[in-house]
Amino acid sequence: MIKIRDRLIIALDLPAPAEARALVERLGDSVTFYKVGLELFMAGGYFELIDWLLQRNKKIFVDLKFFDVPATVRRAVSQLNNRGITFATVHGNDAIMRAAAAVKQDVKILAVTVLTSLDRGDLVDLGFDCEVDELVLSRTRRAIEAGCDGVIASGMEAMRLREALGDKFLVVSPGIRPVDNDDDQKRVVTPAQAFENGADYIVVGRPVRDASNPRQAAENIQQEIRSAHLP
Repeated sequence: MIKIRDRLIIALDLPAPAEARALVERLGDSVTFYKVGLELFMAGGYFELIDWLLQRNKKIFVDLKFFDVPATVRRAVSQLNNRGITFATVHGNDAIMRAAAAVKQDVKILAVTVLTSLDRGDLVDLGFDCEVDELVLSRTRRAIEAGCDGVIASGMEAMRLREALGDKFLVVSPGIRPVDNDDDQKRVVTPAQAFENGADYIVVGRPVRDASNPRQAAENIQQEIRSAHLP
């Protein structure tokens, strides 16, 4: 069972920990779950920020998309165990996913399928001669077989994943846009659509972070989640 308010994950895609802390304080109890990604990792003070969030009873999603030789990924995931982190991402082949899954303890491993900033044309550029949903399904099936706890996948593909593979794995959906979208995200859905299609969690960044009133924007999404058909 997932608490309703935990289903909204806010992406702290900000250039400095001080800005991330300011946003968290502004959001208050409207948000319980935060994604801490590559930009903040490069800014320094990454684990200090995670500890600060944990002290405030927030859940943590470490989104560093580990992609390296399996031995290195194995050691990197090991560093996340027993820190109070809920999710971490890997982005690679079967051996990489197996390496991450083999050493996970209290952290759940999510495999990236296809980034929501990519569409069919981008896949062609990358050398994939298939539709996006076919690639997402293939990668999800392999992630489950490798021992991952779930996947990162657009809400657009969540329904097909549930129909084909059931509900014994997590689907975390980024690319959520409550309103019309004109940024670099291409495969987007609304919060309600994501959950209707079978997502367990949604990741939201700019629609909350860039809002004139971020807390109200977050509460509006929370209300939409409460009104959705939840898995």
